[in-house]
Amino acid sequence: MRRPSSRWGGAVERPSVFQAGHTPSCHGSCERCALPLVAAVSGWSVLLLSPLLSARNKLSGTRKAGLAFWYRGVVEFGAHLPLMDFGGHPFTLDHLLRYARTAEQLGFDMLCANDHLVFAVPWLDGPTALATVIEASGQMTLATTVALVTVRGPVPVAKALAAIDRLSGGRLLVAAGPGSSPGDYHSVGIEFGQRWARLDEAVRTLRVLWGKDPEPFTGRFYSTDGIDLRPPPVQAGGPPIWIGSWGSDAGLRRVARLGDGWLASAYNTTPASFGEALSRLDGHLADHGKDPETFPNGLATMWFYITENRSEADHIFRHRVIPAINRPESLLRERLPIGPSGSFADLLAAFKEAGLRRVLLWPVADEARQLELFCDKVASAI
Repeated sequence: MRRPSSRWGGAVERPSVFQAGHTPSCHGSCERCALPLVAAVSGWSVLLLSPLLSARNKLSGTRKAGLAFWYRGVVEFGAHLPLMDFGGHPFTLDHLLRYARTAEQLGFDMLCANDHLVFAVPWLDGPTALATVIEASGQMTLATTVALVTVRGPVPVAKALAAIDRLSGGRLLVAAGPGSSPGDYHSVGIEFGQRWARLDEAVRTLRVLWGKDPEPFTGRFYSTDGIDLRPPPVQAGGPPIWIGSWGSDAGLRRVARLGDGWLASAYNTTPASFGEALSRLDGHLADHGKDPETFPNGLATMWFYITENRSEADHIFRHRVIPAINRPESLLRERLPIGPSGSFADLLAAFKEAGLRRVLLWPVADEARQLELFCDKVASAI
């Protein structure tokens, strides 16, 4: 059984499931959090949400209890910002801020921004959107999932993300990856086939620019020689850098070599394949002197829509999801929880059993209401 981990991935003796944004000194026992200590497992204390409060049960003037819960360790829930157009997206500041505030009030742990320059459907700029919701995000972790550091270039990315980390008070987590869209590379005149070699160098460049690695870096594509980016991030050495990988052996080796965590993709895996990849990653981590028990992981782009109406679920698939995502319909229907809440709960339970620590959710329509339904009907059923 994997030990619980902190927000950034370090081992903790007392998993934190008290209300996010509240001081940890209460250990979940104060009136505001109302989370009793109910169990001790393997020699360390564990806090349980008992019961998990319904999203409709308002806490007067405070956030709802955090969604994190104990199940072979602490599992955290995050919400992707609604950046892509599945149909009728308003692309307004009010829409983005209302969504962020809803996620914060419901007790989600993270707000995440994906990244594309060009896509099959309109896509709001990820880093700009993430910076926009800083004030509305309370104390949630802000995350890039993933930042296209090879497309945008490591120096511009380092500068922008250092600013987000400073302005958020050190709440940024950076997941980096090359992306899978040739169009992003074509738009900036970079060869798509260079993406992996560039990613290796870009991550090293970020660490130097943020002060994690003291020696300058000069590679085939990037160099930090003579570059001093100031002000630096709040987090010493910069935010933690997770590496995105769909689970190939080469990708998992890269995660172990370069990363502070692993970010997988929900529509590119299953609970069984995720668990198998996690087992392989454990071996690679040991090769690099990293502890598999404390190395964090997460699952991004869990596109979802909760409905008990089969016709409505079919409509969402055919008219919103399939036109926007370049994947076979049969694969998307197998892997994405669009339909009954019970099926969604079963899917998440299987991923937890496989070792998942964090899941990042993305409603494809009626976004704020779907986050509430998730709390009411899915999280409470797991």
